Amino acid sequence: MSLSPCPPMPRLFAARESQQCLHPQGSVWAQRLLRWAGWRLDFDGLPGRQGVILVYPHTSNWDFVVGILAKWALGLQLRFWAKDSLFRLPLFGAWVRWLGGVAVKRDSPQGLVRDTVRDMQAAQARGEMFWLAMAPEGTRALASGWRSGAYQVALQARVPAGLAYLDYRSKTVCLRQFLLLGGDPQADLAVMAETFSAAHGYKPALASPIRMKS
Repeated sequence: MSLSPCPPMPRLFAARESQQCLHPQGSVWAQRLLRWAGWRLDFDGLPGRQGVILVYPHTSNWDFVVGILAKWALGLQLRFWAKDSLFRLPLFGAWVRWLGGVAVKRDSPQGLVRDTVRDMQAAQARGEMFWLAMAPEGTRALASGWRSGAYQVALQARVPAGLAYLDYRSKTVCLRQFLLLGGDPQADLAVMAETFSAAHGYKPALASPIRMKS
């Protein structure tokens, strides 16, 4: 009787360990605005041109404001999934799309994952930038766990998952650790939980447990 091979172990690493480490040029005014608000950036580059950034926890609308300022301050070209209803609003929908938003139809998440993986693989073949930033909880409210979409994109496209958090206690936006997924969600999430243990959201009681929704 043959035994099924065990999935590889997840590997945590820093961007500087990669031969393709990238340091984008950020916006000076966004950096100054964050400093004025008391926030600091803890960032050491990207490990390549493609990947997924998981942002946890997501407990407040302020996460979006701080996150967008951090995106500009770090010079990151990021795409993110957003509810398709937002894109139907005049002007606001165009603004969200300009920021990097991609409309999500909640009734067809598998199709979105498939299309995103395809687009990311095409970007890999062309050597283009394609980083997707996502809050895996999918909501500001307390949930039973994470949605699996962003995890599946990183796994299927074989790209690193950046572990980013907004720590409101120390007012720090941190993106230093990246993870090569092993494919065992329980093992992968255990590594993520250790990194995210340093994060304190705006409303800590609303931080969802780090596990996949059943």
